[in-house]
Amino acid sequence: MRITDRKVAYDGHYKLSQLQVQDGDTTLKRERFEPGTAVAALIFNTQTQQYVLTRQYRVGPEKELVELAAGMVDGGEEPEEAVRREVQEELGYDIDYLEKIVRMLPSPGTSAEVITIFYAEVSNQSGQGGGLAEENEKIEPVYYRREELRKASFEDGKTLIAVQWAQLRDK
Repeated sequence: MRITDRKVAYDGHYKLSQLQVQDGDTTLKRERFEPGTAVAALIFNTQTQQYVLTRQYRVGPEKELVELAAGMVDGGEEPEEAVRREVQEELGYDIDYLEKIVRMLPSPGTSAEVITIFYAEVSNQSGQGGGLAEENEKIEPVYYRREELRKASFEDGKTLIAVQWAQLRDK
């Protein structure tokens, strides 16, 4: 298979492309969601011995979710820079230690999105957090002790991966 034509079908907050895919003698038309490159972090506060996640409204499921701190990589940023910025914006923490968990394609059948998930240790909350007003973010911190995190239920895929990673490593 190979892509023989590509057109932008929608270019708003996100982008949607229409692709023409050649598969032997067959030509297929497919749409691809192109949200960009994202980062996320499972945060552990070494002072309080608690994990810090976020609660915010998500338009996809049309409800509030508890999930990892996350956001988009801005042009020219490395994922490590982006995750440090996002953790500061959303929760007000400076990262002391950062470890990459995985770089993943959450839905490769329809989306070009790439997410890099990190584990981050923090000890100093130097900012207010809550997200950026200009992005209409209203983010609340949610705290879990180790045992509470193990028993908690999550719907978000990146959060499930990071929590399982932590459980397997007893972090």
